[in-house]
Amino acid sequence: MSDGTGRLRVTWTKSAIGYAGNQKRTIAALGLKRLHQTVEHDDSPAIRGMVTTVAHLVRAEPVSGGTAAPAAEAAE
Repeated sequence: MSDGTGRLRVTWTKSAIGYAGNQKRTIAALGLKRLHQTVEHDDSPAIRGMVTTVAHLVRAEPVSGGTAAPAAEAAE
């Protein structure tokens, strides 16, 4: 597990329909609004826990190199 200094790229890959309400709220709390949307978060234990809660619905990968967040924000 990371020491919290990096970033995580989280992509929503599977619909939350039919899953518990807390999982739907976790998807929303991660900032995901549409299927196949990708967001970046600072790597922290709180974010890791949220990703673990919905691991069957999302894909998380560490972001390597510089910050790619401004490019992702410009795409929206």
